[in-house]
Amino acid sequence: MNIPNRFELFVLEDGEKAVEVNEDTKVPNAATIKVVKQDHTLANMLRAQLLAMPQVLFAGYRVSHPLQPNFEIRIQTDGSVTPQEILQQAAEKLIAMMVSLESKFKTEFSYKDADSGAMDDPYGTGTIATTGWTGGRDYLDF
Repeated sequence: MNIPNRFELFVLEDGEKAVEVNEDTKVPNAATIKVVKQDHTLANMLRAQLLAMPQVLFAGYRVSHPLQPNFEIRIQTDGSVTPQEILQQAAEKLIAMMVSLESKFKTEFSYKDADSGAMDDPYGTGTIATTGWTGGRDYLDF
């Protein structure tokens, strides 16, 4: 088969750089940054975070081939910061957002564990009549 080994999709090889920066010579304050061993998941989150920042004029990404686990993100700023700096700030904001989401998730499910009895309905249909959730609530009703 032509399928690459799974570990080749996320493990960097010896001497392989995770990020390559190419400055754009035609557009001011712009760069194309290639991120290796990542896919649409990270690319789309970074693009959305970059577009929410006021210093960014343009942010977009492309995946060159679906079987290759890398993407290129193009960033143009207003000149107050470089594209590399704004990408680092966006990544730090995303990390902080994920840490906050993780703590909220753990908090909500610790409340659920404290409120529930011995049996819970894993699908949230409310059909288990013991001391689980009642009233037709599902797992999205916190």
